[in-house]
Amino acid sequence: MSGALAPKDAPLVFITGASSGIGQALAARYYAAGFRLALSARRTAEIEAWVLAQALDRSRVEIYGADVAQVSSIVSAGHDCIARQGLPDVVIANAGVSIGMDTEQLEDLEVMAQTFAINNLGLAATFHPFVGPMRARGTGRLVGIGSVAAIRGLPGHGAYCASKAGVVSYCESLRCELRSSGVKVVTICPGYVDTPLTQGNRYGMPFLLQPAEFADRAFRTIEEGSSYRVIPWQMGVVAKLLRLVPNSLFDRGVQGRGRKKRRGEQ
Repeated sequence: MSGALAPKDAPLVFITGASSGIGQALAARYYAAGFRLALSARRTAEIEAWVLAQALDRSRVEIYGADVAQVSSIVSAGHDCIARQGLPDVVIANAGVSIGMDTEQLEDLEVMAQTFAINNLGLAATFHPFVGPMRARGTGRLVGIGSVAAIRGLPGHGAYCASKAGVVSYCESLRCELRSSGVKVVTICPGYVDTPLTQGNRYGMPFLLQPAEFADRAFRTIEEGSSYRVIPWQMGVVAKLLRLVPNSLFDRGVQGRGRKKRRGEQ
């Protein structure tokens, strides 16, 4: 897209979880491509500071305070976006959490509930305000951020792996529902990206990408309208191979693997 378009005529992208990590990197990539930005997060002050530090043109940026774990909050932000900036061309449901859990610990069931509320219900609620208007317009892209962790369950990652497998299945269902509408549903499954979400991991992270590199590849995937992609592709190959490994071998292979930190662990 050309940055020469007047702000009101430039395409619009709505991104949740835009205060850090992948969401912030995607915002930078779309801004560089000439898009207007609708950025949503709970921590709006961090978005404001980033916009100021990057010297972004505020006529191209609006910020919406919302908590994707609260359906009414993120749905309201979506409606506000349409009222203030118009119907987006691209909606990226990026907000997510990754917290370790141990089913033996009662308090970790609440961690699982919170993970599903953010990663799954929050994703559907993010899309909700835009589906009908996009269908009526006949164009649009709804982008769900999954994870390569959706492919196989990992010890200590029950909530996260299950939630991201749910993202993949949900987006597939929505893609089929919208197939003849002109609205594309894109599922992107990141491998390891160097963000606050992964920096505390206690295990190796092969093919680690910097956020800007991930955002560039994701941008191209979304513009192409691809239905599903693992980024980087090498992690997609690894994931498919792991899916083919017999359960008995897989179970032995992950024994002793470092677990995701539980809530409160240092």
